[in-house]
Amino acid sequence: MIHRMLRYPSKWEWHVLQLERPQLETAEELPKRKDNRKKAESSRASMTFIMPQETDEADDERKASKQLLPQCADWLDECWDRSANQVTVTHSANQETIVSGTLMLQASEQQTDVQPFHFWLTEDKLVTLHGDLRLMIRLQTDIVASRLTECTSAPEGLFIMLGHLLEPFHEGLDGFEKRLGELEQSMRISNRTGLLDVIFERRYDLLHWSHLFIPIRELYGAAQEAYMDTLTDTDVFKRTTHKLDRIESLLKHYALEIDTLISMDDALSSFRGNDIMKTLTIFTVIFTPATVIGALWGTNFHPLPWDNHRLGFIVMCVAILLITILIYIWLWRKGWTGDLLTGRESNKKKHARILMLEEPGKSDIELDITKLSRKKRSKTV
Repeated sequence: MIHRMLRYPSKWEWHVLQLERPQLETAEELPKRKDNRKKAESSRASMTFIMPQETDEADDERKASKQLLPQCADWLDECWDRSANQVTVTHSANQETIVSGTLMLQASEQQTDVQPFHFWLTEDKLVTLHGDLRLMIRLQTDIVASRLTECTSAPEGLFIMLGHLLEPFHEGLDGFEKRLGELEQSMRISNRTGLLDVIFERRYDLLHWSHLFIPIRELYGAAQEAYMDTLTDTDVFKRTTHKLDRIESLLKHYALEIDTLISMDDALSSFRGNDIMKTLTIFTVIFTPATVIGALWGTNFHPLPWDNHRLGFIVMCVAILLITILIYIWLWRKGWTGDLLTGRESNKKKHARILMLEEPGKSDIELDITKLSRKKRSKTV
């Protein structure tokens, strides 16, 4: 384990504990026989031989860290193997408020690459435990170092670190906004059936970012509860407040957009289902005369009307056609057919027609009146 202690001009300390965890080694012997069972047994034996050694090394690292920082011994035991979010506020015997816990932060663009950031905080001391070098590298930049030097307390320094660790949050939300815009455009142009799966995929992405944001919000409230005016009056805390409010507003806005897309897809699916049922009903009604007359002429009763007449079949077909046309005219005059049997406009023609209707210099109400009047005229024609 690597331990670094940084002391700043305001007399607060930052203790960095970096774990040294070697990669898992597998001692595989050269195969002497072509027996897979013995090879598997030898690999399991080698693994059982190496795992206790790694456990002993982890225990040695923990003991060494406890000797360096005895006041953090309980915290080290709790967070050593923790891989979940947790934030606690406690009070020590010497009337000192301690904020400790673990934040799960995304270390790269991959959503599965989430690493723990362990912290222990008092007014004059900050202890962080890292298992991934990438999080530590982000906190070693010149900008962070210069801002930490200007800090007056350890909680202020933690919020500076938190602000820089939130940078992947903004990048991830920017990428999410781009994918959400592409989804909205695809849904506007062509609402395919498979878009519902894409909508739910975007929803799961938003849940991922919300899950990472909730513990950060909890840490913000815990620090505000523990240190009150000594922290809330600082510029760093105010900047963090605005940053968290901005992220929270974006998450709420994206959630509202996704809910709107789901509602629109549900409404369009219901509308399409109604269209299908209406179309089937219309076709059933139109072809009912032909079905009934065909069933009657298919019976074995004799004599049937015009059965032996040489023009009987032609007369019957003409009668069926006339009845069908009359039924269709009756449905059309009732307004029950609509555009179900005439087809729908293509998206390009529809957009062109909308642009032609949206004449410049008119208000929205006038445009709506114009559209309704043209729609009524087209129906009457």
